[in-house]
Amino acid sequence: MPTQEEQLVTAGDEADALLKGSAFTSVVNDLVERAFQTFVNTAPEDKEKREYSYSHYRALVDVVDTLKQRVQVRDSILEQQNGDNSQEEQ
Repeated sequence: MPTQEEQLVTAGDEADALLKGSAFTSVVNDLVERAFQTFVNTAPEDKEKREYSYSHYRALVDVVDTLKQRVQVRDSILEQQNGDNSQEEQ
């Protein structure tokens, strides 16, 4: 059974692969663009549609930010492990 650190590194690897994938990037960019267009093209009195569009945009940002955070956690763990390994070799 993998340790928690191993699970975090694996999650970071998977998140990194997803973030670097052209299909993922393309889909996220398309969805962000659609949310933006909906937001700016709503009538001033259509507050509900604008708020929905903004919430949709924020959800996309949260997904991407969560993936980036997993990559940062992985990088921190690997950096710490590499530091520990270099100290052992001295």
